[in-house]
Amino acid sequence: MTTRLPKLIAFDLDYTLWDFWIDTHVHPPLRRHHVTGKVIDSQRKPKTIAFYRDVPQIMHFLQAAGVTIAACSRTDTPLLAREALDLILIPPRTGSSDMKPISAIKFFDQLEIYPSSKIRHFKKLHEKTGISYDEMLFFDDEWRNQEVEELGVTFTLVPNGLDDQILEKGLEEWRKRHPVQVTEDVVEADGTLIS
Repeated sequence: MTTRLPKLIAFDLDYTLWDFWIDTHVHPPLRRHHVTGKVIDSQRKPKTIAFYRDVPQIMHFLQAAGVTIAACSRTDTPLLAREALDLILIPPRTGSSDMKPISAIKFFDQLEIYPSSKIRHFKKLHEKTGISYDEMLFFDDEWRNQEVEELGVTFTLVPNGLDDQILEKGLEEWRKRHPVQVTEDVVEADGTLIS
């Protein structure tokens, strides 16, 4: 099985990487507990701001593979979304010599976080990175955002939060749509190689 990856993988935030709408369920200011490292908001019964369980290892995997990682969110509170990404800590990769957690925002090469169509987000990503749309894979919990496929982006629906199985499903669909072009070598009877 091929392990080829898209050049860019983008993720929606709300109900894709975390289990809330940042612009309605979370109340600033946010703060990170100095001992536990957990991020909470300012409600009387504070909301914990965290990724779904498999997201940290997925981020490590994609970063190590050299994939450009992007966030595409149409939230009405872009500054709060960025603050949450800055405060959430991702534990070091298993087996890593570095023992310090890393701010989640450092895993993202591109941030398109503002109220607008996902089509606009991807046009901006293409403009900034030069990566072609057919080398992009997008994970989102809202079916309406499949509209990015008009550009050539592969879309994967995330019904219950991003996990390893959804990641693999998206990668399989992207690979199916973009098979590796293999040129077979032909050898003539006299041993001459024709490509």
